[in-house]
Amino acid sequence: MRDVATVAGVGIATVSRVVNGKPGVAPGLVERVTRAAELLGYRYDLTAGSLRRADRRTHTLGLILEDAANPFSAALHRAVEDTAADRGMLVLAGSTDEDPVRESGLVKTFTARRVDGLIVVPTGRTDAELDAAGRNGTPVVCVDRPTAAPQVDTVTVDNRAGVRAAVKRLHATGHRHVAFLGDLPTIWTAEERYAGFVEGLAETGCVLHPSLVRHGLHGAEAAQEAARELLALPQPPTALVSGQNLLTVGIRRTLQEFRLQRRMALIGFDDLPLADLLEPGISVIAQDPAAIGREAAALLFDRLDGERGPARHRVVATRYLPRGSGELPAAEDV
Repeated sequence: MRDVATVAGVGIATVSRVVNGKPGVAPGLVERVTRAAELLGYRYDLTAGSLRRADRRTHTLGLILEDAANPFSAALHRAVEDTAADRGMLVLAGSTDEDPVRESGLVKTFTARRVDGLIVVPTGRTDAELDAAGRNGTPVVCVDRPTAAPQVDTVTVDNRAGVRAAVKRLHATGHRHVAFLGDLPTIWTAEERYAGFVEGLAETGCVLHPSLVRHGLHGAEAAQEAARELLALPQPPTALVSGQNLLTVGIRRTLQEFRLQRRMALIGFDDLPLADLLEPGISVIAQDPAAIGREAAALLFDRLDGERGPARHRVVATRYLPRGSGELPAAEDV
């Protein structure tokens, strides 16, 4: 900064005001400082600058996702990024792959880089570290899943209600033998969606057949194999409920493999790209990851702006998108 000040013929305080975007500097001086900085190849060190400011802000957020490649995570990321950009903030993101060790490492890395706040899709096994980050001055918002950390704000969706309503829709079209394929049971959302499935069966008077339930599936290939097992049963299901969008992909592949996509009903949780272009289209219980991301960012910025008080919880509703696969009536023989 001293070199820039010398070349521009101004004081260091003027250079500081220009590079920090503060008002009160004459346009001519701004131009001289800018030209001098370009001539010397000067780049403002935001991290070093944050150490000199009273608030110690770095204008960065940490975003910890389950899997950045998942369409849900990608849409959530974009919503947080867009909201942060409006505030002049940069978002650093990483994926946990449901690994608490990896999640812990990301929390430590981001806090070590002095991010101003964290938005986390928690694995559910690092609550103490999330709580510690909050108590040490880094606001944390958990999305998609709750946390036991007492001072952490959360944003979730009504998973149970979405699946419960889907089961009732299948019942209304004649299905009495419905299967459920879910993600890892350690994931809160997977547990909630299965609970909604059980409640839907109970409310419609249908029997819960343990042989038609598959837990612990992670990824399209695992769901594809599980769907094959279900189809091989002496009495296969007439409808399938998928607890996650990648599982839905695997299930649909199996149905097409056996040419059953027009005879066996399928409803998936979470939307997925091109689901409406298939024949029939895949009916889904859709979340709004963009709304979840915006809500999470709003809660975080409230804290950064000085909001105090107990932890807050926001619930975002799901909506059902009928595209054909969930509307297929029960077939007598599958």
